[in-house]
Amino acid sequence: MHIAIAGNIGSGKTTLTGLLSKHFGWLPNYEDVDTNPYLSSFYEDMQRWSFNLQIYFLNSRIRQIVEIRKSGKNVVQDRTVYEDAHIFAANLHAMNLMTTRDFDNYRSLFELMTSLIQPPDLLIYLRADVSSLVRNIQKRGREYEASIRLDYLNNLNERYENWIDGYNFGKLLIFDVDNIDFINNREDLGQIIEKIQAELHGLF
Repeated sequence: MHIAIAGNIGSGKTTLTGLLSKHFGWLPNYEDVDTNPYLSSFYEDMQRWSFNLQIYFLNSRIRQIVEIRKSGKNVVQDRTVYEDAHIFAANLHAMNLMTTRDFDNYRSLFELMTSLIQPPDLLIYLRADVSSLVRNIQKRGREYEASIRLDYLNNLNERYENWIDGYNFGKLLIFDVDNIDFINNREDLGQIIEKIQAELHGLF
């Protein structure tokens, strides 16, 4: 079983990945942030490093998915490969932070590579407004995230909503994290777990 958690920067994906993997006894699969050689450079100069960053993420996530399917184990994955193309790379291109030549090259590679993999059995989307995202980003205090612009987060949110509206690769659950606190409230986490179990076991 492969569950993937999608959501904007600061929506709580990594935290929920850890909580669900602990509850179900499944393997967590985290986004490659700390060892990513392009991330800090990207936030310093998005236009220069946007293509490099997106290619790195594409390579990293496709490898993760191949390993997940090979392992035959139950996995909770922090962020999906689809978000890279439909949200982050597309947004960089729209903001003129990635050239059309680079974007077309990236999209072509993305389409080829994703045609060879299976989508997650269940996608969980964490919806959050920009004020919640900023609060969470500030709370975790990553230095390279300090310069993230509000319009950047807002543009990403709009693209997330458009992508989720058209998502048809499999089962989907949406949680509005502005109105729940699955970190500090056990009842909120319990409701998420119940809905996941119901979706996976086909009760609804």
